[in-house]
Amino acid sequence: MGKTSNGIFAARKLKRIRQKLRWKYKPYKRRMLGLDYKSDPLQGSPQAKAIVLEKVGIECRQPNSAVRKAVRVQLIKNGKVITAFTPGDGALNFIDEHDEVHLCGLGGPEGKAMGDIPGIRWQVFKVNNVSLKALLSGKKEKPRR
Repeated sequence: MGKTSNGIFAARKLKRIRQKLRWKYKPYKRRMLGLDYKSDPLQGSPQAKAIVLEKVGIECRQPNSAVRKAVRVQLIKNGKVITAFTPGDGALNFIDEHDEVHLCGLGGPEGKAMGDIPGIRWQVFKVNNVSLKALLSGKKEKPRR
């Protein structure tokens, strides 16, 4: 006979064994211990505000060859430093150091990096409370300080 019990009154033991063995399954363990939220710089929220520290260029993966423009930012809510992609042609020209930017997810699988940009999980969608899309299309100007 194996480890498992079988019989008319074995349900309690079977249930207990199943609960114990579920912890061997990695997605269950990560979910129960909240590891994805603990390791996530945005702490599970869909968007966040941050301050720009520097502008960086990131070389993209094979087979493409380009320098993707991004910014290093420090999150206001917890002080963590992350890299965020700036979408759009010439978007980096509208972003200066010490600007306040709004971030959201980039849309990769399971919240991970997307496409040929290695290690970047977030993108900028607002600069100083003005939409980056509106700045790029010329509909709005960045506020002077």
